[in-house]
Amino acid sequence: MDNTPRERGTPLGDLETPCFIVEVDALESNYRVVSDTYRDTVCKMRQHTKNIKSPFLAKMQMDIGGSNGGVCTAKVAEAEIMVEGGITDILIPNQVVTDDKLDRVCALARHGDIKLCVDSVENVRAISDVASRNGVEVGVLIEVDTSMARAGVRSPEQGVEIARAAVSLPGVAFRGVMSHQNVGEAFSKEDRYLRGKETIDICLQVKDAVEDAGIPVEIVSSGETFCYDVAATIPGVTEVEGGSYALMSTGYGYMTEFQIAGKVLGTVVSTPRPGVAIGDVGMHSIAAPGGVLPTVDDIPGVEVESLHDDHIVLTGDGSMPLSVGDKFKLLPAHQDMLVNRWDQYVAIRDGVVEDIWDIPGRGCYH
Repeated sequence: MDNTPRERGTPLGDLETPCFIVEVDALESNYRVVSDTYRDTVCKMRQHTKNIKSPFLAKMQMDIGGSNGGVCTAKVAEAEIMVEGGITDILIPNQVVTDDKLDRVCALARHGDIKLCVDSVENVRAISDVASRNGVEVGVLIEVDTSMARAGVRSPEQGVEIARAAVSLPGVAFRGVMSHQNVGEAFSKEDRYLRGKETIDICLQVKDAVEDAGIPVEIVSSGETFCYDVAATIPGVTEVEGGSYALMSTGYGYMTEFQIAGKVLGTVVSTPRPGVAIGDVGMHSIAAPGGVLPTVDDIPGVEVESLHDDHIVLTGDGSMPLSVGDKFKLLPAHQDMLVNRWDQYVAIRDGVVEDIWDIPGRGCYH
């Protein structure tokens, strides 16, 4: 979605809507939480840029602290954006299997430390063939399935087989193991710790088996936003792939140390009947994955009733405090999909536009 350029110093209330805003104080606070958490730990943050899609925001975490200086990207295209933005330590925690994309990975490997995740010997051999042809070396980590039931090895024995193949083949460098977890119903810190440790230990079992086979493991990349603090307490984990923590969403409301920074600003365009207001924000400008609707920010008693292509229906608890022309802010249920709808962040501090930040990773599916 294109954004009309905004002037620095423009008051929030004067912005054309719908508008994707990021509240800078909240963003910086979230980054400081991570910096403080990893200040004296071996474990560091490798920010997952599928959420923010911006080298600028990734570098902001690096500058504030707690980062290992690298990022994750979901796709080769996102990795290309990060390299173009000056970030050269990149992990793609997914499988890249076709020669055309592997050629692109090899082009990136000429400019930085590029690592892929694998879950089969066949994939390692394909990477080796393409990397050797291109005269570069590509790092590989074994993905371990811990709870997602998608890609990843299912046993330590599979991991050892892949590691042995990686160290025997040219053009690849075996670097370690990686896993991704989901939170389930682990909302308290105790529950998060138990859930996080339970799943991360599965990844560490593969690490231990590989090391028992005489193969060094440099990287254990595991954990994410819900267990960012848990992972830092588990010996052996070297990095966390957190992403959602930066902008946050309503689904992480139980993590009160973080604030929702990414929001969508809208305007009321109609009040067709008592207790109802229609806004100019729809599915084209905010996401509602799984039917989970956004939440109205800081207007007590006003809720989202439904979301349409270009409109939102708001209802009041007995009355409607919003009138035609009034602005409102929406808190998203999911940031990845929201960010992917926009070309720019409009950075807000103290109620005015401080800056405009491009989102060059938007739409990088291929």
